[in-house]
Formats: sequence, structure tokens, C-alpha cells
Amino acid sequence: MNIPMVDLKQQYHELKAEIDSGMLEALANTQFILGPEVQKLEKSAAEYLGVKHAIGVASGTDALHLALNAAGIGPGDEVITTPFTFIATAESISFVGAKPVFVDIDPDTFNIDLKQIEAAITSKTRAVIPVHLFGQPVDMSELSAICTKHDLKIIEDCAQSFGAHINGTQTGAFGDFGAFSFFPSKNLGAFGDGGLITTSSDTYADKVKYLRNHGMSVRYHHTMLGFNSRLDELQAVILNIKLKHIDSYNQNRRRVAKTYRDFLADTAVQTPVEDGIGLHVYHQYTCLHPMRDAIIKSLNDAGIASAIYYPIPLHRQDVYAEDYANIHLPNAEATAEKCFALPIYPELEEDKIKTVTDTIKLALND
Repeated sequence: MNIPMVDLKQQYHELKAEIDSGMLEALANTQFILGPEVQKLEKSAAEYLGVKHAIGVASGTDALHLALNAAGIGPGDEVITTPFTFIATAESISFVGAKPVFVDIDPDTFNIDLKQIEAAITSKTRAVIPVHLFGQPVDMSELSAICTKHDLKIIEDCAQSFGAHINGTQTGAFGDFGAFSFFPSKNLGAFGDGGLITTSSDTYADKVKYLRNHGMSVRYHHTMLGFNSRLDELQAVILNIKLKHIDSYNQNRRRVAKTYRDFLADTAVQTPVEDGIGLHVYHQYTCLHPMRDAIIKSLNDAGIASAIYYPIPLHRQDVYAEDYANIHLPNAEATAEKCFALPIYPELEEDKIKTVTDTIKLALND
């Protein structure tokens, strides 16, 4: 049995008629740059996320980069974040000339350990980027209290958490900015790259809109140095259609997660821990076991996909290793040695989940 990490074909075929019709209509309209579909998505996403502004950009990485730029963060500044995430989180800090300051993670949730943040704050600290990793929200009440006390900006990395919320408040609505990715495998995914910046500040929203479009306030009038980072109109067509299904998609991801948890309950595999603070939407289903490599080999031999998110913490990546050679972050480092992710997508059936877990049990009993 072949079981992929995510089945994008199945999701496309379920929406094929609507997507194909919408794409043809957009092609006929020929308004390909910041056209009506992008405007529709920005309005609908802002309403769904409970923010004043949602601004489409070219990728999740650009969303972080432009948010930092709009916040005025640059050379000489420090931004606190997690080492256990995709490199775009730290990369965007480096892009603006600031320094990433890595704080260790909670070993259960894999999110940044909020108890360690205050010790990392210096006179140069300007912001914190919490990552709602794998779809589990960071405790934004506690983080907001810390950042208010120290006058720090919050830029939420929501690349993996579209639809996750805390008591009804969506991730991306807590901080000064939220940064979302529409990479195809995301909970809300396009058919290519795409991203979104959220904010409830009119001033920040205006600046982001200038930054994404070459710094233009009026056509051919450039008020600042900007970028070419506009969400594509054809991607917006797909996202507008999928946005209507996001709650259902996330509910089914939670169903898959519960089924995995039930089937693996009698093993030593550490399944994802929900801390009860917010709604986990399971972008990934990441487990821990010291026999990770043997498990992955067995899955691969059985035609079952798996992945490691993430094999090397950011402070140990070649690009950062020299600057952070003296930093030891034991939880992130230990987690990277034992973590493995199992297939998860809304359409994944129970019999396939059982095949995955039975394969893991066989690997552990060999």
C-alpha cells in the first residue's frame, strides 16, 4: 500500500469542478496582478481570522520578511525565536540585518519555551517571533504579557496554524503581525507559493502594501524601497475555494490525529501532546522515539511516507553554526534526534492509519 505524506490529488479532485471553473473565469478576466480574487481572499481571510487587515504576499517567507521590515526591525536589533522550526523563521530575521536569538523549546509541545524568554532579552531585543509549530498555538496570553512588559513587537509565525485558535481568537490575531504560508501542503494550501500578512494596525497595513509592490503608494510613485511580493491571482482562486472548507479540513486532521493516538497508545512512541491552551490543527503529526531511524526504514519499505521535521536545529545549521557554536539548547537538540512525522491529511482513512501504526509496531518488536 502506498501512503503519501499528503494527498493533494484527492483534495483537488473533490474540488475539481469549482477550481477549474474559477481558474477559467480568472483567465478570461485577465486581471492577473492584485485582481478581484486576491481582494476577495484578503477580505474573507481578514473576517475569518478576526483581524482588520489581511494582505496577500508571494510566500510565507516573504510574509515574515515584510512584517519585520514594516515593524522597523533592522541592523543591530535582536529578535527572539525558536531553533526548532523551518529556516524561514530565522532567515527572515537575518534578511533585515537583525540577529536571531534562539531560545530552547518545551519538550512536549515543541513550541518555544516561554519561561526562557525573559532571560534572553537584552537592550537590543526588539521583537519575538513565536512559531505555532505543527499547528499547536503558543500560549499567547503569557507571551503577550512578557512582550508588553518589555515593549517588544510580536510577529506570529502562523505558517502551520491556519485555523488554530485560543478560545476563539485565531492565531495571527494576537501579535502586531501574523505571517501565514499557503505552500501546497499547508492546512490551507495553494497550488504553488503564496503567503499572507495579518495586522489590525492601519499604519502597518499601509506599509506592507507599499513594501509588497515596489514601495508604491500611487502608480509609479515610490515612497520607500520595496519588493515584488504579490500573491498571484490564480493562487487566490484556489485559496478562496479552499477557505470555505478550512474548518472541515482541520476537524478531519484532528480526527486523524486522535486515531493515530488511539492506535499507538500501547506503544512507547510519544505522540503529540496537546497542552489544552488552544485548538491544535495538526499540520504535521510529529512523534518521538529513540528508534526513529528503524521506524522510518520500516515505513519506507512498506511504501509509507514519513518525514523528519526537523533533523537539525537552526543553531546547528551550517549557515548559523559558527555564530552559535557555544550555544547548547538541549531540548531542541534531543527532539531533533528522535522526531518523525507520519502521513496526515484530511482525507486519510482509518484503514490506512492502522496500516501505518501496525508497521510501526512491527518495527519496534523486531
